[in-house]
Amino acid sequence: MRRALIFFILFFVVISRVNALEVVMPADKKTVTTKDYAFIYGKASNADTLTINDKSVYVAPNGAFAHSVKLHDGENRVIIRTLYGGLTLYKYYKTSPQSVELQVEEFEPVKAYVNADNTPLRSTPVDAGLNRISHLFGGTHIMVNGSKGSFYRVYLSKDKEGWIAKKDVTLTDEEFYPAEFINMDSERFKNAMVQSISFSKKIPYTIEDCEKEIIFRVYNPELSEESVYNLSIPKPVKYAYNVALNEGEYTFKVRKLSENIKDITVVIDAGHGGSERGAIGCLGDEEKNINLKIAQKVAEYLEKRDINVIMTRDVDANVSLEDRVNISKENSADIFVSIHLNSIGDIPMDIHKNKGTSVYYYNNNSKILADILQQEVTHYAGTRDSGVQAGSFAVIRPSDYAAVLVEAAYMTNPYDSMLYTNDKWINKAAKGIAEGIIRYIKLNK
Repeated sequence: MRRALIFFILFFVVISRVNALEVVMPADKKTVTTKDYAFIYGKASNADTLTINDKSVYVAPNGAFAHSVKLHDGENRVIIRTLYGGLTLYKYYKTSPQSVELQVEEFEPVKAYVNADNTPLRSTPVDAGLNRISHLFGGTHIMVNGSKGSFYRVYLSKDKEGWIAKKDVTLTDEEFYPAEFINMDSERFKNAMVQSISFSKKIPYTIEDCEKEIIFRVYNPELSEESVYNLSIPKPVKYAYNVALNEGEYTFKVRKLSENIKDITVVIDAGHGGSERGAIGCLGDEEKNINLKIAQKVAEYLEKRDINVIMTRDVDANVSLEDRVNISKENSADIFVSIHLNSIGDIPMDIHKNKGTSVYYYNNNSKILADILQQEVTHYAGTRDSGVQAGSFAVIRPSDYAAVLVEAAYMTNPYDSMLYTNDKWINKAAKGIAEGIIRYIKLNK
């Protein structure tokens, strides 16, 4: 009887361990992909020896593991084995994407107008990256003289061109008349410098953020190939800028951000939410929930310092990217911080490298804030410094305020999974973000 009981207990332990493997990604046993790597992660018994395609894989004390496998064209088999005989098979079928090098199609200048406000004018015909040179207003008259793929080439002057998505403009054979210059003015306020220029119709412009100044250029290509109006505004160390258009008058404003805490409005953005779960961690945790916990703590720390805080969401709810930006602008934000956790793309997983904190900015006016937050978060949270980088995320593209996106840790790294699942670490990460914001506000040089 005793031997039978021992056998039963051992059998139960073995079966439990075999069934302890929980694979979060991939979600399906068969996958068709164009990616170069299969990324596999999940949870196993922390006492287990885990191999993927016969390669030993690290299992964290909480059971988290992550690994990537190089894929070749055609069928790939990924076999996960555990010490106690568990075996799971996944199949990936990799196809190579067909790429065709498109050439620029040249044609005689054609008139067109922009369909809607906030339409990107880009330096290259690519719908991604750091290539936006302005955001045009709906009804702006432009001239296009070439196309490449889904973009038209915009003629600005003999020395300048841009690219705009075909879907964002309407070609027309209407007779356009050159914009007539009406007036130019400038005004200086205590914390801002404003320059304005008026025309008889809407025409394209670009923005260049230089070392000591911001240069706004307005183009009137129908008048002549050299018709360019330059407006230069000096910039302080901490600044924000924006462009407005009202009844033909373009207003370019550069303002200095205050170092007085009581004059500052901070928007804290908990990334994702509702049906937008974000990244899924090794243990099945959803990024949206971790983001919200950190954001709520950041708001709590800042409010204790008498800082006016606006949250884009303080519950698990869907909030569009556009609404997050609108909330910031409607509340005259000075600082915007979006809180996220990271995951890897189509690259080989390195659990010692693909972990820690990174901070992203888009406009140059947000670089100092990004640098400070990177220092403070890694200090307080004890995370690996994964660097400050430029990135084109919709919520941080506006230049109306200093805006950054903080990736506090990696959802898909076994080491980091032991951090973000711990409330003490949540508090430390939030403390780092809050202290970084306060340090930036007080910066005066």
